[in-house]
Amino acid sequence: MRRIFFGISALISAAFAAPASADPVKIRVAWMQPVSNISSILFAKKGIARRFGQSYIMEPVHFDGTPLMVTGLAVGEIDVGVLGAASLGLGVLNANMDDLRIVADEFQDGAAKGYSNEFMVRDDGTINTVEDLKGKVIGTSSIGGAVDTAMRAMLRKHGLEDKRDYTVVEVPGSAKKAALLSKKVDLVSLPLPFSYDPELRAKGRTLFTQKDIMGVSSMGFWAAREGFLKKNHDAFVDFMEDTLRLTRWYIDPKNHDEAVAIAAGFSKTKPDFFADWLFTDRDYYRDPDLKPNLDALQSNIDVTADLGFLPRKFDVKKLADTEYLDEAAKRAR
Repeated sequence: MRRIFFGISALISAAFAAPASADPVKIRVAWMQPVSNISSILFAKKGIARRFGQSYIMEPVHFDGTPLMVTGLAVGEIDVGVLGAASLGLGVLNANMDDLRIVADEFQDGAAKGYSNEFMVRDDGTINTVEDLKGKVIGTSSIGGAVDTAMRAMLRKHGLEDKRDYTVVEVPGSAKKAALLSKKVDLVSLPLPFSYDPELRAKGRTLFTQKDIMGVSSMGFWAAREGFLKKNHDAFVDFMEDTLRLTRWYIDPKNHDEAVAIAAGFSKTKPDFFADWLFTDRDYYRDPDLKPNLDALQSNIDVTADLGFLPRKFDVKKLADTEYLDEAAKRAR
């Protein structure tokens, strides 16, 4: 179900090994998309984190989807998950984890000048409006996830319903370009980094974006269980302090070239792939204070419930706990 990337863990350990007066708390943080989920590369930058290896150690853990992160949180395989509206609802309503707490933001879709996920068709095709998708095959990300929910909301707005009017198939992000250009599907949902593929942009066309139907989306936020947070209060505050400092370093324009080099090294991709968008306005919006956008998240929950992917709506503000972030922010100014 999961794969721990020992390479990055070894890099982290080597970079920040320091004598500790007590055993550091291990904080296992999930990630799904390399680089976009910043926890995958967060501690690869040396010299910024001040408390790593002393009060805590962060271990990044890879998952193939956010629903699996919910399971990981439920069985104690991870301590922090990167969730969205649907996966939060799955944890709270289906898995009865009413002790889940939203502790920090990671990235938002369509906020400020940031990127919004694109839904693309072939440029040489006949699909020019949403209504033209009737009878077509759509390649989506994980069914019931945030991007899939946005797609269904847009099609419903235009009178189209799954199974009755169109067919949905799950396609991994790395295979979506091939599926679209080979005419196996007629529309694909494209989160970063897949949407910036040069061939796809030359042969594809954006029909609509996630922002067009959802407004701002709380695409990825960090959630942890209350018991873990209370048990490890001081270590988690230290972790959030270092996370704030590191996030601000990555999104600072003056550090762009070095941040791109780190991302390219981790993903084994040429720096040119990241150079003109990563940690810029062409990337997802990242709040430098890591404050969760609870209003956007509530709207996302409501739409997800309206589409039938959640049994009911619930108040996300009751699940927010930014005490650790607020305390860390006082030190990280």
